[in-house]
Amino acid sequence: MKIADLRLTGLAGGTVEGGWTAELTPEDNLHTIVEVITDDGRVGVGSAMTSVALVAAAGKLLRPFLIGERADEPARVSEKLRQHTFWQGRGGSVEHAISGIDIALWDLFGKICNQPVARLLGGVYRNRIKPYGSLLFDEPEPLGEKLKQAVARGFRAIKLGWKPFGRRDAKTDELLVRTARDVVGPNVELMVDAGGSDAYWPHGYKWALRTAQMLAGYDVTWFEEALPPDDLAGFVELRLHSPIPITTGEVLTRRQSFWPYIQAHAADILQPDCTKCGGLTEAWRIGWMAYEHNIQLVPHGWNTAVGLAADLHLTAALPVASYVEFITPSPYVDDLIVNPFRPDADGMLTLPDKPGLGIELNQETLKQYGVRV
Repeated sequence: MKIADLRLTGLAGGTVEGGWTAELTPEDNLHTIVEVITDDGRVGVGSAMTSVALVAAAGKLLRPFLIGERADEPARVSEKLRQHTFWQGRGGSVEHAISGIDIALWDLFGKICNQPVARLLGGVYRNRIKPYGSLLFDEPEPLGEKLKQAVARGFRAIKLGWKPFGRRDAKTDELLVRTARDVVGPNVELMVDAGGSDAYWPHGYKWALRTAQMLAGYDVTWFEEALPPDDLAGFVELRLHSPIPITTGEVLTRRQSFWPYIQAHAADILQPDCTKCGGLTEAWRIGWMAYEHNIQLVPHGWNTAVGLAADLHLTAALPVASYVEFITPSPYVDDLIVNPFRPDADGMLTLPDKPGLGIELNQETLKQYGVRV
C-alpha cells in the first residue's frame, strides 16, 4: 500500500484570538488539515499549526520523498522527510508540515492495522484523560463570565493565559488570578500561562519568581512560559526556586531542541505541540526522554480537534501524562469532527477506541471554514 497524494485544507473564518500582541482575526489562517491518501483510497488525517500557504510550499518540497512511500511506516517516513530537507528549514515551517503529515500517517497506520494509535505507540496506560479548558485572560468582569461558561461546559481544569496578565502590573496580575479562583472555587484546577513567547517579552527571572510565589497562594497547578522560550538558564533557575511547577516547550521543534531543557532540568513539565514539533513520532520520543529524567509531558494544543485527538493518543501512551489542552470555545475543535469531544460528568475525555485517531472529519464544517491553495 503506497502513498498516492497529499491534500491540504487551511482553516479560516472561525479563528479564535491568540492573545498575541499582533492579534488574530477570525479570517486568519493559522491551522491546516493534512490528509494523506493511499493508492487504494484510504485517508489519514493530520493537523499542522501553520498556514496552508506555508504547508503547501513545504509540501512541494516534501512530495518527492513522500509520494510512492509505504503508508504503514509513519516514524520512518517522517524521519526520511526530515533528513532529506533539513537544509531548507530545519525546525521551521517545513517541520510544521512534517508534523501534520506524521499525524496523518499514524492515523493511516491505525486504520490499516485496525488498532487505535495509542496502542501502536506502545500501549494504553489510561483511557480517560483530563482536559483543561484553555482560555485567554480578560478584564475581571468578562473573565468571570468566561470562567462560569467553561465550568458549565464541564471543565474541571482551566488554563488562563496572555494579556492583560504580565502586561500591566503586579496588582492587576493578582486581581485576575484572585478573580479566577473566587469564580471557579477550590475544586477546579487553575493553570496560568504568561505567554513569554509573545513579541518583545519584557520580563526576566526575578519577575517570574515573584509571580510564581504569588500564584502559589492561589493553588495554581503550573506556571507556563514565564520567560522567553530560549532563556534556558533562566528556566533552570526558575524551576529550582519556584514553589509551583514550571512549564515550557510549545514553540520548540524537533526532539533535539528539547534535549538541552531535559539535560538541564529546566522545567517540571515539557509541552511539545505535535502539530508543529514533528508530529506524534517526535512528541512520543520527547515524552519518553522526559520521563527518563523525571520530567512530565503535557502536550500543547492550541489547534484543532484533529490535534486534540492526536494529543489524547499521545497522552494515553505515556506512563505519567495526565492532561490535554482543549481550546474552548472554538469551531475548529467543537465542530470539525462528526462526534466532537466533550468533557464527561467527571470533567474527563475518553480515548477514542476506533482504528487510527478514531475520528471522522465533518465535511460540512470543513467546507464552511476550508481554504484550499
